[in-house]
Order: sequence, then structure tokens, then C-alpha cells
Amino acid sequence: MSAKIWVYVDQFSGEAHPSAWEAMGAGLTLAQALGGGVAAVAFGPKALDIAREAFAYGASEVYAAEDPTLADYRAEPYTSLLVGLVREAAPEALLFPTTSRGRELAAMCAIDLNTGVMPDVTGLAVQDGQAIATRPVYGGKLLAKTVCAARPQIITTRTRAFAPPPHDAGRTGTPIQVKVAVDEASIPTRVVEYAPARSGVSLADAAVIVAGGRGVSNNPALTPPAGLDEKQAEAWRAQEGFKLIGELARVLGGAVGASRAAVDAGYIPYEHQVGQTGKLVSPDLYIACGISGAIQHQAGMRTSKVIVAINKDPEAPIFKMARFGAVGDLFAILPYLTQALQTRLGK
Repeated sequence: MSAKIWVYVDQFSGEAHPSAWEAMGAGLTLAQALGGGVAAVAFGPKALDIAREAFAYGASEVYAAEDPTLADYRAEPYTSLLVGLVREAAPEALLFPTTSRGRELAAMCAIDLNTGVMPDVTGLAVQDGQAIATRPVYGGKLLAKTVCAARPQIITTRTRAFAPPPHDAGRTGTPIQVKVAVDEASIPTRVVEYAPARSGVSLADAAVIVAGGRGVSNNPALTPPAGLDEKQAEAWRAQEGFKLIGELARVLGGAVGASRAAVDAGYIPYEHQVGQTGKLVSPDLYIACGISGAIQHQAGMRTSKVIVAINKDPEAPIFKMARFGAVGDLFAILPYLTQALQTRLGK
């Protein structure tokens, strides 16, 4: 067990989450600086298949477990198994992707291992043999350099903040199969069923996000159907506005996002919310339409590589962080932009 850096490969129904390979890229960067290789850990259905992928992505060792108690993700058996392996091997650092499962597992492992967590990390470096993590603080207004004196150093990596390593199908290895000592009867939780989410591109994984704010309802040129009261008419206008946003997102192969103001007003479900109390995203392109850019919203999308703002208010805070901006009515701009992109992209 020579690997100093371990990476937990988050998976669901036997499919590794793409952000797990991004965490692998971060782990390889640390391992290069500290010496030694990277050990991957895969639990659950098709763990041996995921192990083969982990070797292809650069792991020098892979620990895999496919016990029936691991068929569904449950924090208790996953934590117990992972903590036991870490105590035996004593790695320097343990990395998780910042998924809902990864965050929970990292926190529970930290408690059992009496160490700390450096969460939502966007950059990593090594100094004097210790990992230094860069992470957003104060709603994304500042970046902090963080260290953890205890061992192992537990790190969760922000989705799309690190590049996955090259996939080499010719790189293979033999997984270390791990036996589970937990009895099903001793696990206090059960998974009853899964409710599928609405179809569409995941915000966390999207390379392009087109987001709408309260401004999507401000189109006086639209005449709502007769019989609607003022609030219903506002909601109807907002739905028409989000249709334009959805069409642009479709052309770009992206996802639809929203500000908290739009979600709170009932224009769009919470699952689309970007911000401090919503999703934290880092797409290659973020187009903010009718979003003023409150600090809570900036906290969720500040790390986007390119930000485009469309807003009627030239003083809107969103323009201060946008690389490109258009001052104008989104209802006049979006149809032309969508049409131009359709022509350019051949869609």
C-alpha cells in the first residue's frame, strides 16, 4: 500500500460520476509533487468495471468491493469500509468529488478519522510536503489558502474545477478486492426507491448554462390570456421568458439555470437554482439573462470560465464580473442570438 493519495470514485448504478475522474486528475497532481502513486476506491455495483476504468485514468492501485450491502449508497456501510481501509494504509490525503454522496462520505470519514475536511476545493498545490487547497469563501468573493494539519487530509474537489487525466485503455491492473465485514441487519437505513429526476442536462455537469432571473417576466409586449390576475399574468410572462432561455440552452447543448429570485417567485423549480443556496457551477460558458447578479448568485457561478450578461440595467452588478455584456431587453436579444447560433452551428 504505497500510494500516498487516495481518490474515492463516486458512482451511481454502476456508472462512475464524471467528477470522480476530475478528482483523479487532482490526485495525480498531488501525487506527482509528493511522490508515489494514486489509489482509487470503488464501492458498489460493477465496482470491478469501475476499477478497470480507474486504472485507465491513471490509478496505480484500486480497491474494489461489490458486496450486496453496497448495492445502494448508504453512508453507514460505505463509511465503515472506507475508514477501515484508510486506517490500515494511512494515506496522506483522501479526495472526493463534491457530489452529494461525496460530501456526506467525506464528512463522516473525517469524524471517524478525527481529521478535517477542506471542501469545495478549486486549486491544489504542495509546499513543504503538505497539500495547500484553494477554495472560495465569503460567498465566492475571496479565495482562501487552506491546510489541514491532521492526517489524512480530506479534500472535496469542486466539479469542473480540475481536468480529468487522459484515458488510456491500454493501462490495466488487477484490483484489490475488499471483503465487507458489515452485516445487513446492523445497517440502520434502507433504500426504498428512487424517483427519477426530470430529464435534461445536469447543471453540475453542464459545459454551458443559460440562466434566467426575475427579469424574464418583464416583457410588457406579451399579452397574457384573458382571465388571469396580476400574479398569474406575471407567471405566464415568466414561462414565456424561460422558453427563450430554454431554446438558447438547447441550441448550445447546455442546461437551464435560474436565480433565487426566479425560483422564489415560482417561475421555475428549485433544481435549476444557481447560487449560495442552490447549485455551485463552473461551466465553460455562463449566460445570465435578466439577472442582476446579487452576491448570493455570484457565489454559485463566479468560477465560470466565460460569463456573458444580458440586462437592461447598465449598473447591474453582474456586468462587473462578465467578460461580455449586452445592455438591452433580453426579449429582443435572445431570439436573434439563438437564430444566429443555430445558423452558425447548423442546428
